Amino acid sequence: MVALPRLVVAAPSTGQGKTTIATGLMAALRIAGHEVSGHKVGPDYIDPGYHALATGRPGRNLDPHLVGEERLVPMLLHGASGADIAVIEGVMGLYDGRLGTDGFASTAHVATLTRTPVVLVIDVAKLSRSAGAIALGMATFDAGVRVAGVVLNQAGSDRNTAEIIGSLEQTGLPVLGVMPRDVRLSTPSRHLGLVPAAERDGSIRMIEQLGEQVARHLDLDAILEVARSAPHLDAESWSPAREVMSVDASDHRPVVAMAGGRAFTFRYAETEELLTAAGCEVVTFDPLVDPALPAGTQGIYLGGGFPEVYAAELAANRGLLDDLRSAVAAGIPTVAECAGLLYLAESLDGAPMAGILPATAAMAGRLVLRYPAAVAATDSLLTKAGEEVTGHEFHRTRTSPAAGESAAWAIGDESVGYASGNLHASYLHVHWAGHPQLAQRFADAVYAAPMHVVSPAPPAVPVTRPRDRVADPLRHHGDVETGEGLLDFAVNVYDGGRPAWLERALRESLTAAAAYPDAEPARAAIAQRHGRELEEVLPTAGAAEAFTLIAQLRPWRRPVVVHPQFTEPHAALEQAGHTVTTVLCRPENGFALDPDAVPDDADLVVIGNPTNPTGVLHPADLLRGLRRRGRLVVVDEAFMDAVPGETGSLARERLKGLVVVRSLTKHWSIPGIRAGYIVGDRTQVRWLADRQTPWSVSAPAIAATIACTSRTATPEARDRAATLARWRDFLEGGLRGRGIDYAPSAAPFVLARLGRGAHAALRERGVAVRRADTFPGLDSAWVRIAVRPPGMTNQFFTALDAARLLQPTS
Repeated sequence: MVALPRLVVAAPSTGQGKTTIATGLMAALRIAGHEVSGHKVGPDYIDPGYHALATGRPGRNLDPHLVGEERLVPMLLHGASGADIAVIEGVMGLYDGRLGTDGFASTAHVATLTRTPVVLVIDVAKLSRSAGAIALGMATFDAGVRVAGVVLNQAGSDRNTAEIIGSLEQTGLPVLGVMPRDVRLSTPSRHLGLVPAAERDGSIRMIEQLGEQVARHLDLDAILEVARSAPHLDAESWSPAREVMSVDASDHRPVVAMAGGRAFTFRYAETEELLTAAGCEVVTFDPLVDPALPAGTQGIYLGGGFPEVYAAELAANRGLLDDLRSAVAAGIPTVAECAGLLYLAESLDGAPMAGILPATAAMAGRLVLRYPAAVAATDSLLTKAGEEVTGHEFHRTRTSPAAGESAAWAIGDESVGYASGNLHASYLHVHWAGHPQLAQRFADAVYAAPMHVVSPAPPAVPVTRPRDRVADPLRHHGDVETGEGLLDFAVNVYDGGRPAWLERALRESLTAAAAYPDAEPARAAIAQRHGRELEEVLPTAGAAEAFTLIAQLRPWRRPVVVHPQFTEPHAALEQAGHTVTTVLCRPENGFALDPDAVPDDADLVVIGNPTNPTGVLHPADLLRGLRRRGRLVVVDEAFMDAVPGETGSLARERLKGLVVVRSLTKHWSIPGIRAGYIVGDRTQVRWLADRQTPWSVSAPAIAATIACTSRTATPEARDRAATLARWRDFLEGGLRGRGIDYAPSAAPFVLARLGRGAHAALRERGVAVRRADTFPGLDSAWVRIAVRPPGMTNQFFTALDAARLLQPTS
C-alpha cells in the first residue's frame, strides 16, 4: 500500500479556471516548501508544460483511453515518485468524457480509478446562489466521486460572494478559497487552446504571480487536509525499464534526435523515458535555429506543436531541412506525429518544408478533435499490420493527400498517414506508455541504423556583409545589406537630396536642444495635414515607437500580423511577450489578402498598405472590412507618401477600432531622425499616448514632422511620388523584359523572384539588394529592389545580366 496525498482540481465545464487554479496551487504549495507532482487528465500537452514550470518536475498525463485503465494508478505513482503531494488537473467538465461511453476517460472516471478527492472550481463571475445548486449537483451525481470542497473563481463584490458562500453552506461543501477577478493572470490562447508555456515569454513570472495569488486567497492548510484524506493505493509504480529492454549491452547509446523549441512542444515525458530505458540517448534539437541534426543521430522523433505559427521561420532554416531530408533518405528511422507530419510535407501554408512526404499542408476552417482506436494498415517502422492502438488527434490543418500508398493507420473507413520501413508519420498522437511495443520497435531500428553524418555545406559565396545566417530575421534591416563600393538598391530611402526648407528646419531645431522637446506643435501640424482632431493624433519617434506602444497597449489574446510585411510590428509584439499569429499573403494570388484568412478571434490585426516588401496596395474597403467589435486594426502606411494622390489611405477616415501608422523617414531621406506618427480612433490614440514615454520624440523629429506635413511640403511630396512612379515603371519594365517574376508595386521598391543565390551573386558584382527570406512567407529566391533613377537602374540590369541570373527561378 502506498500513501500519496493527492487531489483533483475539476469544474462543472471548461472555461471555469481549472488551469489557473491548478497551476497556481502547484506553485503555491511548492513555494510553501512541498515537493509537488503535477498531472493532467486527458491527452493535452499544453497544461503539463505550465505544471512543469510550477513544480520543477515533468508534467504528466493520466488518460485511460491512451494508456488503459490498468496503467493509470501505476503511472500516477511513477510521476509522483518522491513527491509530497500530487495535484491532478481535470479536463472539460467533471463528468465529460468520450461521447457515447458514459463518461469514459472523464475527470470523474480518473478520480474514481485513483480514489482521489475532488476540489471543484466554479466561475462565479455571473452567478449568485445558483453556485450552490451547481456544486450540490456535481457532488451527488455519482456516488463514486467524492467532491471534498469548492473554490470560487472570478469572484466580484463581497456582498455577492457572501451570498454564494451562504448557498454552499446549505450543501455541506466547504469553501476552500475565493479567487478575485484579475485579468493579469489570464493565459493567452490560439486556435488549439492555450499558448504553450515554452512559447510564452514571461511564463515563469506569470506562474509565480499565480502562486502568490493562490497562497493569498486559498486555504492551503484545508486543501492539504483534503489531499491527505485520500486513501492509500494498492499498486506498483510504473517503470519504463519493465516495459522495454535495452537492445545492446555495450556502452554505445545511439542518439535519437527529438525536436523541441517553440515550434515542437508536444511530447509525453514517458516517451523519452522509454527510449532511454531502451538504451538510446535522447538529444533535443530546435528546428527553428539549429543548422543540422545532432551529431551521431541514428533516430529522429518529431512530435507535436505549432509549426503553422512558425512556418516561415522553419522554412528559412534550409540547412536543417536539407540535413533532415538527407538523413531520412539514408534510412534513419523517423517518427513524426502531427506537427512532425507537417514538417516533413512539401509545404505548409505555402512555406516550403522538408519535402520528404508527397503532401502539402494548409490551415483549414474546421478543427479535427477525435479520440479514436486506430488499426495499423501495414507492417512498418512502428507497427505490425492489423495491430490496434488508441490515440488522439487535435489539429486545424489538412494534408493533401491524407495518406500515402502505404498508409500508417486505418481509422474507421479512413486511411491516414504515411508508413514505411524507416518512416512513420500521421496526425495521430499515441502515448507510448500505453503501447510500449512501439518504443521497443523504434529503439530496435535505431540500434540497427547507420550513424547519420552531416553533409558538408557547399562553399559559401565570399561576401562581407551581411552574413548568410541572420541572427534575428525579424530585426534584419536593409541597412546591413549595403557596404563601401556597392550600389545601394537595398534601402528604401528616396534617392535625392533633402529640400532646402527641410534642411533649414533641422538646423534650427538644434537651437532648442537645451530644452525638453514639446511635441504639441507637431501634433497640430499632423492634425491639419489629415483633417483630424488633436485627440486623434500622436507624434512618435518613428514607426518603431508606434509599434512598440501598440504591442504594449493591452494583453492581446490573439494578435495577427499579415505577412510578408515589415517585421518590426511582429518583433515588437514578441518582445512584449505576445505570441503572434501569422496570416500569409501568397505570391500565386499576387500577395493579395484573403480577409477570410484572418481568424475571427483576432483582437489585433496589423497590415501594411502599401506593404513592405511586396508593394501591394490593398483596397481601402478590404481594410475597413477587417474591423470587428473588440478588435484593433493597425494599418502601416509608411510608404503611402510614394503613392500618387495617396490612393487608398485611411489616414483621414474616422473609423472606430482603426489606427494608421505613418513614417516620414524614407520619403524625405531622414531615417536617422526617427519621425513618425499615429492617427485614428481617438480612444485608442489616447490610450497609446498614456503609455508613451515623456519627451520620446526629439526636437529634430518634431521640426521635421512640422515641416514635412506643412503646405510647403505638399508640392514637393507630390513631385517625389510622381518621380518614384516613373522610376518604378522603368525597373518593372526591365524585369518584365527579362522574363523575371515580380510583384507589381505601388511602393518605392519592387519584390522580384531572381532565383536562389541571386542576392549573393549581385553583391559579387557590386550591387546590394535586400534579401527577402527574412520576411515571413518568402524564401531566398526573392529579393527586394529599391526604386532608383534609370541610369542607376541600368547599372543594376548590367550586373544582373552579367551574373547570368536569368535561368528559371527556383
